[in-house]
Amino acid sequence: MESMSERNLRVGIIGASGYGGAELARLLATHARAELVAATASGERAGQKLSDLFPSLRGVCDIACEEFEADTFAAKCGLAFLALPHGKALTIVPQLLERGVKVIDLGADFRLRDVAEYQTWYKLEHSAPEILAQAIYGLPEWNRASIKSAKLVANPGCYPTSAILALAPFVDHAAIELNSIIVDAASGTSGAGRSSFGIGMHFPELHGDFKAYNVGAHRHTPEIEQGLRDAIKSIRPSDGSTVSGHPENGRTFAISFTAHLLPIARGILSTCYANLVNEMTAETAREILFHHYNNEPFVRVCNVDELPQIKHVAGSNFCDIGVKVDARTNRLIVVSAIDNLIKGAAGQAVQNMNLMSGFDETDGLKLAPLFP
Repeated sequence: MESMSERNLRVGIIGASGYGGAELARLLATHARAELVAATASGERAGQKLSDLFPSLRGVCDIACEEFEADTFAAKCGLAFLALPHGKALTIVPQLLERGVKVIDLGADFRLRDVAEYQTWYKLEHSAPEILAQAIYGLPEWNRASIKSAKLVANPGCYPTSAILALAPFVDHAAIELNSIIVDAASGTSGAGRSSFGIGMHFPELHGDFKAYNVGAHRHTPEIEQGLRDAIKSIRPSDGSTVSGHPENGRTFAISFTAHLLPIARGILSTCYANLVNEMTAETAREILFHHYNNEPFVRVCNVDELPQIKHVAGSNFCDIGVKVDARTNRLIVVSAIDNLIKGAAGQAVQNMNLMSGFDETDGLKLAPLFP
């Protein structure tokens, strides 16, 4: 059996004390080619072992957390995962890149290519716009080739992962009206992060409830729009006609996105709606999904008579996608399910690390979902 010392990639987690950091440590513990050698945390958590912060990691990952210092970290690691609040990566990422460390940022600071859009939605000044040109959006199913050569990967958000994977094949096929897209998505509470203990986040208030939040103003909206724009191969279908709702026709490509909070720990279920350009059967819609994802290791296309469920993906890096057609309204309905902490965060980050490092894309991620 290969020993730890024989693994050929030394990695570190900056911001290891949150849910994303814990998931990264858990996944990396079984990785055949990568070794977790550094973890950082601030304040009173610095100096504590990860297994003290997360007792589930006892005997799995007992590494001690340290305060971040760029030279010390870079001397240990060839690749860094950043699991920090939005805005915090803006000063750290340039320091790491200057020292030759590859970076996968699990936050939002390098996802949006438009600086003004980032500043509008996140209410933060972007202090590293020159770095944006280097950042590759880390959705492997659509950006695999670019990720392989990247030095900086912006790991997608959890809601955008579920929505883009569901809708992008139909955007690519010019099958839907781009100005008709609606995304209704519901997430487990871990998506808010470990430090979110404000009003409405305590168990007595969450249990037995289901609510919408940030309606019409969720910060993942422009990320979903950007990802779907990237899926457009051609602005005209094969017959030469224009596509209704396409930006070429002067219409704004804008989606309606509503997030909901589920009283569960993890998982996202997204239900996406769009008007069809032409009539289509559910069988044909499924064929479009299957065409794109048949060879993808972590996307599973459901049968026509099935729809995804959170229970079928929780604890795994899978995204399950199912599709229906409402013939009465000529509307496409696509449903996707992911684990927000794995495919929506840490698992996708490990998948990106594998691609950037020339490893098998599934290394460390061969996890069957937990059921029940």
